[in-house]
Amino acid sequence: MHKRRNQGVLLVQVRDGMSHLVLTVGPAHTLRQAARMMSARRIGAAVVIDPEHAGIGILTERDILDSVAAGEDPDAELAGQHRTDDLTFASPDWTLEEAAAAMVKGGFRHLVVVEGHDVAGLLSMRDIVRCWMSAEAAKPAEPQPVATSA
Repeated sequence: MHKRRNQGVLLVQVRDGMSHLVLTVGPAHTLRQAARMMSARRIGAAVVIDPEHAGIGILTERDILDSVAAGEDPDAELAGQHRTDDLTFASPDWTLEEAAAAMVKGGFRHLVVVEGHDVAGLLSMRDIVRCWMSAEAAKPAEPQPVATSA
């Protein structure tokens, strides 16, 4: 694991918590197709890559949910119409704290991790919680005071 210390506290980096295998879909995939692929992999987001459109986007479970709730047909609506293009990208070298702060500030639950000009992974709020819970479980137990009778 790539960790650094800040005032004696071990900080886990994004590269250690992110998913390295990223589901990518094209802009012409229907929302139902995207939802099926996401569901099969038990993930909440896919990166949308459009060779005709510069940059990348993200399609999340929330985007699909909003479309269905609005009465739109998931077999007719396309990923390219519902993706978010205005993304905040994370660096693999960020700490999980930096990534969590970016998510809270931006009001989203997934970050596309970019290294150079390539997608290196995807980090979800669930990934962060999982890492923090693992780190908490690995901590040595603090000694408990012993009760004495008087």
